[in-house]
Amino acid sequence: MVCGGYVCTKNALCVLNILYILVSLLLVGVAGWGKWFDLVSSIRVVAGVIGVGVFLFLVAFVRLCGALKHHQVLLFFYMMVLFIVFVGQFSVSCACLALNKDQQKLLLEVGWNKSEATQRDVEKTLGCCGFSFVPINGSCAASCFDIHPETCVTCSTTILQYAGEVLRFVGGIGLFFSFTEILGVWLAHRFRNIKDPRSNPGAFL
Repeated sequence: MVCGGYVCTKNALCVLNILYILVSLLLVGVAGWGKWFDLVSSIRVVAGVIGVGVFLFLVAFVRLCGALKHHQVLLFFYMMVLFIVFVGQFSVSCACLALNKDQQKLLLEVGWNKSEATQRDVEKTLGCCGFSFVPINGSCAASCFDIHPETCVTCSTTILQYAGEVLRFVGGIGLFFSFTEILGVWLAHRFRNIKDPRSNPGAFL
């Protein structure tokens, strides 16, 4: 009876939080690895990924402490934060799955124009030049530009070939983790209302 209630709910919360801690460390590690090997030169991108990883780590650590100590305040804080994250992540995931080709191109162009460092990274990695046209009289980080600039293709052409698949993948992963988040909210709510069988029988939860 105890395993079906308090102990199993506590263990499920701990496993879920450890999973999120591992994911957060993976995010920070991948961002650091990409910057170290000069795969990504944009500080904003690296800082954004590391920021998400640190935020996820802190939230997961707080809820892990709440689960281990059966701490009512920490569990409530965890429920509120996780529900807000769930709403945002679920919305973004659905948007990724719903974007059509024109919307994808418009979104990519906005992101392209925001950072020259990102432009150089994309040009160097994908071997393309410019977004909508090849800047013959400008500069480009792609190797083809130094040999025969007229043979280079635009980055929008190359990116849009894979954008749909990437967005579906990102949207699917986001939906998967959003459902684990709502599972975490439900487990935390259930765990808050289960009395510790080892505590004082006269104590409140």
